[in-house]
Amino acid sequence: MAAKWIETLVGSLEQKKQYRHLIARIEALPEPYRGAAKALHRYFMHHGGVLDGDTLTTMLGDFVDLWERAVVDETPVRAIVGDDPVEFAETLLQAYASRQWIDIERERLRTAIDAADDNNGEEKSA
Repeated sequence: MAAKWIETLVGSLEQKKQYRHLIARIEALPEPYRGAAKALHRYFMHHGGVLDGDTLTTMLGDFVDLWERAVVDETPVRAIVGDDPVEFAETLLQAYASRQWIDIERERLRTAIDAADDNNGEEKSA
């Protein structure tokens, strides 16, 4: 019962375990792959704002698979991310687009403006 209550507040415990496992896989990468993957992961967490835990763990799992495959194939980091690592990161995030934090704020803004507009209309007719 307590686990269900905790999950309601903080999200799926299983997803948190998966996430920690994926981060451990990033930490296990050899350099320079680990450094690049950690930098991109940091960017994802600051820019991406993915709300859905399933989407996040799927994206991160595919991301780690990409880096592990690069290690095996000895693919240079630049061959993976290209000339612009920001473009690479944002393209990857778009491929896993789901509801994001900004979507919540956009909806709040629309609702607030609609409410203000409704109140404005009511005051005029009174």
